[in-house]
Amino acid sequence: MQGKEGNQFGMTENLSGNGVEFQMWVTFALIIGAFLFYVFERATMEMTSVGVICLLLIFFHFYPVVDAHTENSVDPVRILRGFSNPALVTVLALLVVGQGMVRTGVLDHGARVILTLARGGTGAFFALLLSLTVVIIISAFLNNIPVVVIFIPIMQALAARFGQSASKWMIPLSYAAVFGGMTTLIGSGTNLLVNSALIEMGEKPFGFFDFSIPGMVLAGVGLIYITIVAPRLLPDRTDAADATGNRDGKQFLAQITVNEGAALIGETAGGGIFQGLPNLTIRMIQRREATLLPPYEDVEIQAGDILVVAATRKALREAQASDPGLLHPDLGDERGENRLDVRPWEEGEQMLGEVMVVPGSRFVGQTLSQIGFHYKTNCIVLGIQRRSRMIRSQITEIRLQSGDVLLVQGPPDSISQLKDSRDVVLIEWSTEELPVLDHARRALAIMTGVVVLAASGILPIVVSALCGAAAMVVFGVLNVQQAFRALDSKIVTTIAAALALGVAMQETGGATYLARGLVAALEGQSPTVILSIFFLVVAALANVVSTKACAVLFTPIAVDISRVIGVQPEAFAVAIVFAANCSFASPLGYQTNLLVMAPGSYRFADFARAGLPLIVVMWIAFTVFVPWYYGL
Repeated sequence: MQGKEGNQFGMTENLSGNGVEFQMWVTFALIIGAFLFYVFERATMEMTSVGVICLLLIFFHFYPVVDAHTENSVDPVRILRGFSNPALVTVLALLVVGQGMVRTGVLDHGARVILTLARGGTGAFFALLLSLTVVIIISAFLNNIPVVVIFIPIMQALAARFGQSASKWMIPLSYAAVFGGMTTLIGSGTNLLVNSALIEMGEKPFGFFDFSIPGMVLAGVGLIYITIVAPRLLPDRTDAADATGNRDGKQFLAQITVNEGAALIGETAGGGIFQGLPNLTIRMIQRREATLLPPYEDVEIQAGDILVVAATRKALREAQASDPGLLHPDLGDERGENRLDVRPWEEGEQMLGEVMVVPGSRFVGQTLSQIGFHYKTNCIVLGIQRRSRMIRSQITEIRLQSGDVLLVQGPPDSISQLKDSRDVVLIEWSTEELPVLDHARRALAIMTGVVVLAASGILPIVVSALCGAAAMVVFGVLNVQQAFRALDSKIVTTIAAALALGVAMQETGGATYLARGLVAALEGQSPTVILSIFFLVVAALANVVSTKACAVLFTPIAVDISRVIGVQPEAFAVAIVFAANCSFASPLGYQTNLLVMAPGSYRFADFARAGLPLIVVMWIAFTVFVPWYYGL
């Protein structure tokens, strides 16, 4: 491989003589065309990527690039090799491992701990700093997307706690996840692709923590910016954010029985709110024959109390995920072999769903105990929603009416069987999986093993990640269907297309042509200046095209620039890692930016308002530290 690449400069110098110049310019045209389709979304990303691959296959079949052995160096094997590229396999395997962490509620539990600590802080700045620091740390080892998804409601709750708009906190959340991805080899798929391109060109690949020190420096500078400066630049859209956050605002009535040893025993209400139930409104406390109504200023929760609470589905789901038996009412309807002595709602896969009581249902006029709902459906009712009036009674005593919506939990098969019921209709879009808490330790152990084996060098990162993904299935954390659902077709096709374009640009001499053009334009400048300008160019393009495409296409150029000016390529490869991740000024370049748009009620210009100054800050920090760190 190295010998083949060593002839690349000579090949480029004689482009017109060996007929490769035509192929080079066609490759440039295909790259520009792909960029335009990605930016303006003329077709789906998958269709654009597959179309680019097909065009490359056809073009280089009729116009081959002939090497010294009279073979086509851009044949179908080279073009399609991206689908089996170790970097792509690693990215997909890490998505499965990350899904295992999400599926078992590990991230949820950690996020709730952070929420508790942040709420106990002295102010909004402490809460924001603590939360974003934790996001950076987690994102260094996990895919950024599930991390942001988990922390969106946490940041919303903290913003509300300190009387601020969520629009001040959402973009900093996305940026923090990107910072974390800059600090380790597996922190971002972009990093893995740069590493794969280095291997393809015969250069020394990165180690797990090779760029962690400069990455942490840039992340530290960025953290200061997003905690102090960014919130002041972002708009205050309190009303819009509230409207967005309350779209799922319908209230369910639920019931909590406080058993012996429960964590709620002894809690008192501060300002009428019980801290152990922060998102649940207590409408009534049934204490033996006595009924306690708000306010609860002098009330202390005791064992045996029955709490009737009202909350959104989201709040009930989070409460149920943290304690699987918390919302299970004592219906007294279990019979024979179906008794709940084994607490089946704590074991195996569980789903939430909503069902509506239909007119003419046999359930109308009966309570849940009289119906024997669990006995008949193998599902439990967590809450009842009735629009007509506020209810202050235990859900076990409510007589159902047509139109009532029941929030139910049960195994996937049992939830699916509700479609066949004549008494209720399953609301299809309402079904979702609950975390499998009994597999949390397994998932955490597997994730730790993946990181330790890769970081120590005992196993290559692709082997460690793939074995970790397989372990998630073998040990029951995920089933095969859930593992495959974690894979992203956009990632597969986009990375494969970018790698194919990178091969074409490299073999036709396009990378060397661009590298020499940039060096010629900066003739007489020091390597530090060339590196700094190169970083800025890549960072700008990363905001209009995929960060992964930038990583693949610019890595050959980075290596060739280092060869032309006679320095080691590591600093220029690191520049690609950091610059390609600097997609701060646009929601297009990075998926986490798209995730926070709705919760923050953002417009396109909001990212430019906060992101453009951040790109300048990162550029300055990079220019000051990285050339010095690598001895340029």
